[in-house]
Parts: sequence; C-alpha cells; structure tokens
Amino acid sequence: MKIFIPTPLRQYAGGHESVAVEAATVGGALDQLVAAYPAMKKNLYNETDELRSFINIYKGDEDIRYLQNLATPLAENDELTIVPSIAGGAGTANMTGSVAEAAEVSLSNDEVRRYSRHLIMPEFGMEGQKKLKQASVLMIGAGGLGSPLGMYLAAAGIGKIGIVDYDVVDESNLQRQLLHRTADIGKPKSASAKATINSLNPNVEVETYNVPLTSDNALQILSGYDVIADGTDNFPTRYLVNDACVMLRKPNVYGSIFRFEGQVSVFYADSENKYGIKGACYRCLYPEPPPPGLVPSCAEGGVLGVLPGIIGTMQAIETIKLIAGIGEPLINRLLLFDALKMKFRELKLRKNPHCAVCSEHPSVTTLIDYEAFCGMPAHDHIADAALTSSQTQIQTQPSTPMSMQPTNQANGEITVQQLKSRMDAGEDLFIIDVREPNEYQIVKLGGTTLIPLNTVPDNLSKIPKDREVIVHCKMGGRSAKAIEFLKSQGYTNLKNLTGGINAYATEIDKTMPTY
Repeated sequence: MKIFIPTPLRQYAGGHESVAVEAATVGGALDQLVAAYPAMKKNLYNETDELRSFINIYKGDEDIRYLQNLATPLAENDELTIVPSIAGGAGTANMTGSVAEAAEVSLSNDEVRRYSRHLIMPEFGMEGQKKLKQASVLMIGAGGLGSPLGMYLAAAGIGKIGIVDYDVVDESNLQRQLLHRTADIGKPKSASAKATINSLNPNVEVETYNVPLTSDNALQILSGYDVIADGTDNFPTRYLVNDACVMLRKPNVYGSIFRFEGQVSVFYADSENKYGIKGACYRCLYPEPPPPGLVPSCAEGGVLGVLPGIIGTMQAIETIKLIAGIGEPLINRLLLFDALKMKFRELKLRKNPHCAVCSEHPSVTTLIDYEAFCGMPAHDHIADAALTSSQTQIQTQPSTPMSMQPTNQANGEITVQQLKSRMDAGEDLFIIDVREPNEYQIVKLGGTTLIPLNTVPDNLSKIPKDREVIVHCKMGGRSAKAIEFLKSQGYTNLKNLTGGINAYATEIDKTMPTY
C-alpha cells in the first residue's frame, strides 16, 4: 500500500511524494513510515505518542477518525493520505522539481517586493519568477474563465498577456466575469480586460485582439505566444484552438464549465515537449463535437457564478507550472470538478494513435471550416439573436427523438411590436413558450403556454393546428428549432417571435426583466 506525503512534510521523508509500506492497519503503516524516516515522528505524534491534533489521516477519501482510527484495517491496494493543517509556506530544505535556470532577465526592486512570496519558495525562487517575466500567454476569451485566469497570471508576473475576444460587456456577465465592472457595460471585453489587468499589474504588457478567432487568423495570432489558455464557450472555437495548437506545437491549457461542473486539462501533443510525454490533444478526448443543442452555452444553460473562478484559477496554476517547469502538469489527465458534491475526480487520457490532427499520419493538416464541422456558429453573442433553423438541429431525449435536417426555407417571423398590437386587439392567438420552467419563473408573457423545447414531441396534442401558433423563447433560437420540428409534423400556421422575450422586455414592456 502507499502513503501520500504532503509538501510540508516531504523534507522529513527524503523529499518523497509517497512511500510504499506493508501493514495490516493504519497504525502499523505509520509505524513503518516513522521507522524508515525517524524525523517524521515528531511531526506526526506528540509526547504521549498520539497523533497530533493538526494531523489528519485519510484512508481513500474517509477520515480514519470516523472509521477505527489507528486500528482501521488496510488492504493491499489501499492508499493513505496525511493531511496537515497548513498556514502557508514550506521549509528551506532542498527539494526536487525546482525550476531550471532562466534566461538572463532581471527583476527590479519593485518587482522583487511585488513577487516576494514567489521568490522565497525554494521550488520557485528568482529563476521561476524570471521565467514568468519572459513568458507570453494568449487567453482565448475574456469571460468567466478568462477573468480569474487573466487576473492571476497578471498578478503572478507573466510578461505578456494576449486577449482574444470581440464580445462586449453585458450586465449578465457581471455575475461571474470579474475582469469587468458595471461601468464597463457596452465596452469591448478586450479593452475592459486590458484596463483591469493594467490596474492590477502595470508591469504586464497586454495585447488585445478585438476580432473573432478564425481559421484565417488563428495561426498568426497564436504563433506569437508560449502558452495558449482556452477559455472559449463554443465548440467551433475550441476545435480551432486545439488544431492550431497541435500544428504550432503549443501547449493548450483547457478549461470548460457547465452549470455546476467543470473540467481542466493540458493538451500538449508536441512529441518533443520538455516533459517527454506523448500528450493527447482535445480531439483525442473528443474526436467529434456533440450534436448542436445537446450542450447549451452559459447563456442557455446557466452557470454558477463562482464555478469559473475555480476552473479558471486551476488553468492559471497549470499555465504557471508549464512556464516555470515545476510540478506535474495535467498532460494526459482530465480533472473533473463537481461543485454540488464538492468532489474532484481525475481520469487518465490516452493519445489516440489514429487522431485526425495529432497522430503520426494526420488527416487534418490545415485549419478547416469549424462552424461546418460542428454544425453551429462559433460566436454565441451574435448568433443568439440571429439563430435560425437553417443553422441548427434539435437534440432531445432519446425517448422522444426530434432531429431535423437543415432547410433553406426561412421561418415566418413576427416582431414584438406586431405581437403586442395583435394581443391588444384581442386576436385568438396560441402562444407557446419553449424555455425551461426555471426561465419561465424569471419572466413570462401573459396568456402563454409553457412547453419546454425537449418536451414538444410529447405535447403535440396541446398544440392546435386550426389556429395561428406563435412560438417564443429567450432570444429566438430555440423557438426556431421548435417551429422546424412542428413543420415536420404537419403544422403550417406558425410564427417565430423575433428576438424572443428579451426583445419584448426591451422594446415593449421595460418593466419586465431581461436575463
């Protein structure tokens, strides 16, 4: 079995991260550890040979205090973890994994003071800080993930940070995107992010790209940076970033979030990377994107505001580790986080020998049309308002398949002004709201019938064919999908509310909230 040693105690265990022992109980395992490394004893036990109060021992994920304490039995493959109370810092013993000597750059007296908590760490020191100063990182996105990522990289002293984002700050962003403030609403995110980073650390050079990242400009933009940090919120851009990183032999620090869950990894497919690891790329994990509509964006599916803070900060840690050359990066490992359960899980990744991009004989050697590959638009903030059925497919519960083929025929549209006029005239309209029940609770139009998009196939009996049916959602995308399906079921008198309920609230009834 194995005992994992925490960083502060490794100096008393020969610098080892873990120690293998053979024992029948927890107490016996600790006895063997102390016998092999006598200096550990005073840190684990008090004068009466009891475990110190600031030391906890876990068997797997269970505290032994709630099992049988030191008498807890062990099996051959069990793992023990020593978890001490840590106030910060570590001893000054020589430890493995310190950074290699950096190229000749200097730190000013002001920088030494600013980064002093880095400099006094033996694993990091002056050499590590110099590496950060001479490094460059490109952030793809200045939103939920980009906010903690950018701020912590700037605070850490990265020499140059690039920001690719051509969205503008919206009030709904402020729940999680801490690079931006209320006064920034309506401003380009790249400009707002640059101002925040400059105010946080004026020593950092910030380059902004207020343009969409495309197959035409990606290689040119990414080529100027050492590490790429992917904080995108759509699949076309995610695949674009992956493929460009593979072709440029750049590390791709990946993060993604959805509602209460997040993922972090490092995709580094360069076979000659300094870690000597044949790293997987994003396509090795996900060779193809999910069907359109299966995984909604944050705008559609929502996200717990603090979640990107956790995931984005982990991306910052991985980025710093890659640059400084310390620790073990998440290459070929996928870290999963569940905020509701407050649990982490780690999964092994394997390089796909037949990967379309990073294998020895790739089939994709140039950047492609990623919107066509993914079957969806790459830039949500523009697509939300313009999304039509010709761009999308419905993905619903397996028990009620509602797939549809793209069509060139535009759906009939009705503006919010036209709807208001017809409602005021008392016309006999049947209005369907295809949003989710929790969205319906936020704001709703009077006289509408709630039929969430994924339940439309099961509720056709509620939708009349002898009356005009007006369908709406938040901004018009999901309602367009519903109309396309209803057409396939023989409905003809259909209208899509242009701009959805947000447009109604903005242009007709300003007392209604938007979200």
